[in-house]
Amino acid sequence: MLKSLVILVLAAAGIFIIDQNIKLLFVEGFRHYTDCIDLILVYNKGVAFSMFAFLEEGLKWIQLALLAGVIGYVLNLRKGCYILPVGILIGAGFSNIYDRFIHGGVVDYVYWHCGFDFAVFNFADVMIDLAVIWLIILNFRPNTCKS
Repeated sequence: MLKSLVILVLAAAGIFIIDQNIKLLFVEGFRHYTDCIDLILVYNKGVAFSMFAFLEEGLKWIQLALLAGVIGYVLNLRKGCYILPVGILIGAGFSNIYDRFIHGGVVDYVYWHCGFDFAVFNFADVMIDLAVIWLIILNFRPNTCKS
């Protein structure tokens, strides 16, 4: 259990540190424009595609509760194969929530506009997507995940 907890904390801390350092570049003024992708600063007050922005300050507390629930659920499962993707999920989730406390919204900076306009997103968003896909795969292939 201690080894799993160490992996969880290191994964979460690593993702959090990487994401916050990238975001700091944009908060301090870095910008770059291309034909397909602009690297710009946007503060997202909601979640994906700015959904639930109407929840304002309450959104960060709801997200904290959801992350706490995920942590409790996974630790209760006691399945080692969930530890790394959940560590990634937690680090990325806490990084975005941290932005809400510090900046009033999530620091997003990758704007894809090649062929179609897409939402502005960040490294933590990509890591959350990766972790969720990983967890879905583990759930649909139960033989790969033993205690």
